[in-house]
Amino acid sequence: MTNVPQHEHIKWALSARGTSLSAIARALGVAPTSVTMVCKGRGRSRRIEEAIADAAGFTPAQLWPANYPDQQGDTA
Repeated sequence: MTNVPQHEHIKWALSARGTSLSAIARALGVAPTSVTMVCKGRGRSRRIEEAIADAAGFTPAQLWPANYPDQQGDTA
């Protein structure tokens, strides 16, 4: 199951910073669907998670805490 509100929040955060999931895909040289799937939590790619989080102003652990159980308290 996807976390639609989280996905929309991430897209909003990216838009507020002047970027998008498509722009991240282009920068990484991957398919936009790959970035969308990772954003929705339907796939895992540490590289894509880090790029999305960095562009949105978060850490990967803040956006996908289940994927980073050892970093759950991080707020950096």
